[in-house]
Amino acid sequence: MATWKKLSLLLSIIPLLLLLAYGFKTNPREVPSPLVGRQAPAFALSMFDGSSNSLEALRGKVVILNFWASWCFPACYEEAPHLEAAWQTYRDRGVMVIGVDIQDRDTEAKAFIERLTLSFPNGPDPQGKISIDYGIYGVPETFFIRKDGTIHYKHVGALDAKLLKAKIEEML
Repeated sequence: MATWKKLSLLLSIIPLLLLLAYGFKTNPREVPSPLVGRQAPAFALSMFDGSSNSLEALRGKVVILNFWASWCFPACYEEAPHLEAAWQTYRDRGVMVIGVDIQDRDTEAKAFIERLTLSFPNGPDPQGKISIDYGIYGVPETFFIRKDGTIHYKHVGALDAKLLKAKIEEML
């Protein structure tokens, strides 16, 4: 009887170990999105500077849509300078960088923008509608949207300059 209990315990542990082994070999930054290859969800965003923007108004441009928050440390702080550099480098070539601040207070978000001297448009998603439409579950997350409005790529986690440049060049 004791042998049967040991065998059943071993058989119940094996699937758990296999699941853990699978989890350790996957890359958490490569989260598949059902939106890749499809039309990006439409959005309208009121920016912190009082202007407004929408995906429809950006048709014909490459759009880098970055979801962030001021409390997202260190990832959002690490990637923001790369997004700003991409904005400065590519905006004259039809690339638009848009920041969407989620689950944040306006005062802290504006302080984040000022502290990092970000000049690309940023706005809050106060009801979370845009975040829900894009399936955001954490920050930072970034969507690369082609000129025709389809999603080319989704990145989870902080972007680096190399990846940002590579994805933009693929779309141009």
